[in-house]
Amino acid sequence: MGQLMRLCATCDWPDCAVTSRIFDWPGEIGPRDQSVPLRLAGALHALYLQGDKGLSAAYPPHQIDDKTLWKAVSTALTTQTSFIDDWINNPPQTNEVRRAITLISVGHWLADRFGLPMRVSELGASGGLNLHWDRYGMRVGGQVFGAAEPALTLTPDWSGPLPPERRPLVVSRAGVDLNPLDPERPADALRLQAYLWPDQPERMALTRAAIAAASTRVSQGDAIDWLAPRLTHKTGQLHLIYSTIAWQYFPTAKQELGARLIAKAGATATANTPQAWFTMESDGGARGAALTLRLWPGDLTINLGRADFHGRWMAWTGGLSG
Repeated sequence: MGQLMRLCATCDWPDCAVTSRIFDWPGEIGPRDQSVPLRLAGALHALYLQGDKGLSAAYPPHQIDDKTLWKAVSTALTTQTSFIDDWINNPPQTNEVRRAITLISVGHWLADRFGLPMRVSELGASGGLNLHWDRYGMRVGGQVFGAAEPALTLTPDWSGPLPPERRPLVVSRAGVDLNPLDPERPADALRLQAYLWPDQPERMALTRAAIAAASTRVSQGDAIDWLAPRLTHKTGQLHLIYSTIAWQYFPTAKQELGARLIAKAGATATANTPQAWFTMESDGGARGAALTLRLWPGDLTINLGRADFHGRWMAWTGGLSG
């Protein structure tokens, strides 16, 4: 992908409709705004995944020179104009399964602390792959956390103490997204895979395993509006509300409203109806995302550590320090 992006920045593009559209794109095209290069890379990878002959001969596992790769890309830009033009209408959408390392860890932590079954609410759930975190496994050293018979197993680089051994029990789950994807629809499953790069076979294998195991359709709507009626407590259950690299993209007014609603519901939580709000979000730190847990009753804020944005490593404190 580094080679492809360098060529996009330095080569002469073919004279075609896609070239004209990208070069005339209004506004900021970079990752802090429209992410147009990412849209294009996803479109090309989607073509490759569907068997485009030119890209199949040029993409990994093949190792080719710049001239050969750019020729294949240029051919795709001119012969697959309609597909690419339609694809780049939509912003990139991912569902990074490896972020489930944080959910497995906090799930064990909460199970050990409260010993109650959980219902979970995910905000910004995309295709819902991380709604099923309790069905995945996580291997740290010689110990496996998560499901006893996992649909997939994650192997992050780990530092810090291990989570408690007690497994969580999820009794109900639901998620919401402004533009949810349905892994059972071939077009949506393709989109979930297209933003994983062709030189990342392990990441692709994990996502395909998660797609095969997915069974909960994500609701469409505003996350805070959707969450509000779900904040009623259920006796004998812990309510876990969470987001992984999603809350930071909500409008500020919605963030503020959501925080108020969650805190208001938390104020009425009891030992038999506890509430937890977990976020894996950027806080501007130099390394990875902050793992923050807010608990009721008591309104405790606990720092659980930090994790790589794509779940490749975990620096877990378990609330003991940091």
